[in-house]
Amino acid sequence: IMATVGLCRRLTRRRLRSRQRLCAFLLEMFSTFQICACTNELCLLGNVEPKPHTALTLTYGFSVLHGLTLTGSTCNPCGTLQPMWGGGMPVKMGGLKIAAQFVAAVLARMFMRFIWSLEMAEPHFGALSQSCSNPMQTTETQAFCIELLFSVVFQLTILRVESVNPKYRVHLIALLITMLVYAGGNLTGAIFNPALAFSLHANCFYDKFLSYSLVYWIAPSLGKFLMFYVF
Repeated sequence: IMATVGLCRRLTRRRLRSRQRLCAFLLEMFSTFQICACTNELCLLGNVEPKPHTALTLTYGFSVLHGLTLTGSTCNPCGTLQPMWGGGMPVKMGGLKIAAQFVAAVLARMFMRFIWSLEMAEPHFGALSQSCSNPMQTTETQAFCIELLFSVVFQLTILRVESVNPKYRVHLIALLITMLVYAGGNLTGAIFNPALAFSLHANCFYDKFLSYSLVYWIAPSLGKFLMFYVF
């Protein structure tokens, strides 16, 4: 997946450089597709023993790889709100990128379901039969507060490490993501990304749209605006 996305991003930059909007849409879509597809697989591999060491190790490793290969993309609607709110990105371009992120989330979900249907690995067996895996293992109020807090911490860290050398910044962000997953992964999944949440738990949104949209869409977005207000 990473090799294919890397090739698609390179071709897009070369062939569509003059068409700014289409280029931006495709780059954001390919990048978000990579994160959503890999995280869907990671959720299955995270159940491999020993727990939670395997899941945390894979989380850190994948986060580093995403940071190294997806330079210039946010892959998170909350991250796209930052330049829009600050006036650094036109509203139309921001809306285009957010649309690309959710399109990628749906495509990644469909693609991974196809991969799982091939049953190439033991964790894939029975993956398609799962309905809502229900990552919310606490009350809605607590889950809302956790996702809001994690969004604030993550986005604030992104702003504070902008001046750090890129080769160190990638590892700092990956370490933060791993720590957040360790702290709240058993309660909410520690997603703090609306597009990723929809890709991972689409069935849950169909079954309990109001509660899941409140926790996984509104809470991270509200956390972003609260961070702007405080910061």
